[in-house]
Amino acid sequence: MKFGIVSDSSCDLSLQYARQEQVTIVSFYVSFDGEKYMKEGKEIAVTDFYQEMADNPDCYPKTSMPSVQDYIDAFLPFVKEHMPVLCICLIKKFSGSMQAAVNAKEALTEIYPEAEIYVMDSQLVTAVQEAVRLRNNGLELEEAVKALEKIRSSGHIFFTTKDLKYLEHGGRIGKAASLAGSMLNIKPLLQYFDGELGSTELCRGRKKSLFKVAEMFIEYLEKRNIDLEEYLLVTGEGLDVPEYKTFNDYLREKMREKGYPVKEWPQVQIGATIGVHTGPFPIGVGILKKAEI
Repeated sequence: MKFGIVSDSSCDLSLQYARQEQVTIVSFYVSFDGEKYMKEGKEIAVTDFYQEMADNPDCYPKTSMPSVQDYIDAFLPFVKEHMPVLCICLIKKFSGSMQAAVNAKEALTEIYPEAEIYVMDSQLVTAVQEAVRLRNNGLELEEAVKALEKIRSSGHIFFTTKDLKYLEHGGRIGKAASLAGSMLNIKPLLQYFDGELGSTELCRGRKKSLFKVAEMFIEYLEKRNIDLEEYLLVTGEGLDVPEYKTFNDYLREKMREKGYPVKEWPQVQIGATIGVHTGPFPIGVGILKKAEI
């Protein structure tokens, strides 16, 4: 192994994957009362986080970024082994997680001047999986960083959730629009790209919104003439619900109809850092161009 990989928990990787691929996860903290904060995935399972939201519809949990000490604890084992470290963090405009990692790097390099730590703004969560692939193919840290920097802007996510109140709470839409949407069974359709959330479109009904997300995704592939063999495709959900299988089946069917190569793709659980803004029922699909080796 040429370098270690560290990521904050916004990467949405399962603990099993992280252990298998030797990725060190630095947890965000989540709180339901604003006082007691728990480490995501370690002190509270992501499923339990979503279940708490589902059981308490008036609950709006908060997240807090990892501390500088959390990152120091993650970096130190690699530094002591004289192994370079690639740290991939949630985009800095959404969180101070990256700055905490940078501060941890600066603190450690004062004590260990030879330490090699590179802190990267992910722009998209699937960048960590590409980092793993590059490392597993024997690339050095500098080579992997250059390859990842070339693909970060290629990421695009399409998703929906079950109601509008979490978007209202986060300031994405107004209270009147949220109330009207709830009364009319309106669901939001969202896109994330270039480090920003795109404008919110609306669709009536949960099933229709899921189908619309899949159709928007395929339309995007067609307009951009995207060769899926060159991309990593991932779907994700929050709390496990039957609609997720419906969504995946519909997406697979529509891709076949359009002549896209249909293979199995990674299915992930969307983490709490996104879940606080979407509620317990986000479902979506995203792609990222594979890095050249």
